[in-house]
Amino acid sequence: MTILIIISGVLILVAGIVILINPEIIFGFLRDNSEKPGLQILAIVVRVVLGFLLIYQSSESKYPVVIEIIGWLSLVAAIILAGIGRRNFKRLMFWALSFVKPFGRVGGFLAAAFGAFLVYAFV
Repeated sequence: MTILIIISGVLILVAGIVILINPEIIFGFLRDNSEKPGLQILAIVVRVVLGFLLIYQSSESKYPVVIEIIGWLSLVAAIILAGIGRRNFKRLMFWALSFVKPFGRVGGFLAAAFGAFLVYAFV
């Protein structure tokens, strides 16, 4: 199971690097698919799976308390995303994507740092 967390960390790291290099690749995809219900479902499923993995495997990491907290936060985020409904999810996506120009690369850096932290915590 730890390998799934490491793979997730690598994917988050790569996504962050892609955002640093060319933010429009990721943000354009999100903008183009924000109307589709699959994006919300994917966001919820990824958070649930990652949250349970982090909670379940937290004792195997170098920072068990931090990893467990991140896991619980991931589950709470999934519950919120499931509870807000389609209309509010689309509004949330539109609002979040409005920050792409001024803060997109900062978000890419934070995503890359988070992915690197996950990998480091479990290697």
